[in-house]
Amino acid sequence: MVPPLGPPLRLLTAALALTACSAQPQPVVVGEVSVPASATTKAFPEGVAADYQLGGAYPPPAGVRLVVRDSTAQPENGLYNVCYVNGFQTQPAERDLWLAERRDLVLFGKDGQPLVDSNWPDELILDTSSPEKRARLAVFVGATITTCATSGFDAVEIDNLDSDTRSHGAITLDDNLAFAAQLADAAHSRNLLIGQKNSAELGSRGRDEAKFDFAVAEECVAFGECAEYTAAYGQRVIDVEYIDNPPSGGVCADTSRPRTTVVRDRYLVRAGEPGYSYARC
Repeated sequence: MVPPLGPPLRLLTAALALTACSAQPQPVVVGEVSVPASATTKAFPEGVAADYQLGGAYPPPAGVRLVVRDSTAQPENGLYNVCYVNGFQTQPAERDLWLAERRDLVLFGKDGQPLVDSNWPDELILDTSSPEKRARLAVFVGATITTCATSGFDAVEIDNLDSDTRSHGAITLDDNLAFAAQLADAAHSRNLLIGQKNSAELGSRGRDEAKFDFAVAEECVAFGECAEYTAAYGQRVIDVEYIDNPPSGGVCADTSRPRTTVVRDRYLVRAGEPGYSYARC
């Protein structure tokens, strides 16, 4: 997830959401696992209305056919469900667990302190630098992928693929792509598709080397990156724009944007909570 651009936004109105679009949006364990024998991989639905619900699950707006939720949530019946997995950094609630029981799989700086994502300081950066460490990490991240499968999700999106840029040179993009390929094998063996999260600069490497099936892009309109994603994945791209960083020309008028584009509040709060905002093109 992209970092906040400032203090939490409160009491954003639907009218503000509409200013982000110039076109009128619609309101609104890699190990043993038991997967049902009848489970089959569903094709990714291209160009459908979506919702991005990492801040908490709620009934999707009318017309939504695809929803992204955290791995701790349950999928929405009748929709295509994508499960969020933090593959390259730890979840905040698990910081102490990793430092106590999996310390050698966490990167540390020269000062002896664990390396963290400066925008999300409770997230430790995982050490993907060797085949041995990647194999062990795949057990833990694979367990989350298994949870997604057994819960009934159709796909996973893997976050923080760019953790090498925060590693002070301790790991490389090639290390992370090698680990991503292991996670793709884990997902595919569980009849799940797997999505690349951000990192537009990869071009087709994510598709060809890591075997990602689709992409989730944050603010590709705002940063002028949408064409890089669609060149690799066609319309198998979910773009999430944020209401506090509207591009100058608007979101919906941008002809390069994926057909599946949603505009949300940056903190992705539940519907009905202060600051909630949702619109789509």
